[in-house]
Amino acid sequence: MWLSAEPIDMRAGTERLLARVVQVFGVAQAHHGYLFANARGTRIKLLVHDGFGIWCAARRLNAGRFVWPVTANVTPSLALTPAQFDALVLGLPWQRLPELSAIMRA
Repeated sequence: MWLSAEPIDMRAGTERLLARVVQVFGVAQAHHGYLFANARGTRIKLLVHDGFGIWCAARRLNAGRFVWPVTANVTPSLALTPAQFDALVLGLPWQRLPELSAIMRA
């Protein structure tokens, strides 16, 4: 799973998202997913190349925003683990998963 840090217009369809994948990641690889968010962080789109075609899914939160990296502080794309992806789509702080996985004495 790959995350594109640059925001994208959520009116973008499959073809425009695919062009953005090729621009940001160099190639759309089979069995990879590519995540995009709008500038406000209220909506995300996932583009998946399954080896035969392209799937596009959209999600928005009823309240709050998705936790998205600030583009000035990161590379244009990041790799996500399955646990990070699961947390991100729920609107949880996915970058903090390692520190949240254990409770330590103060």
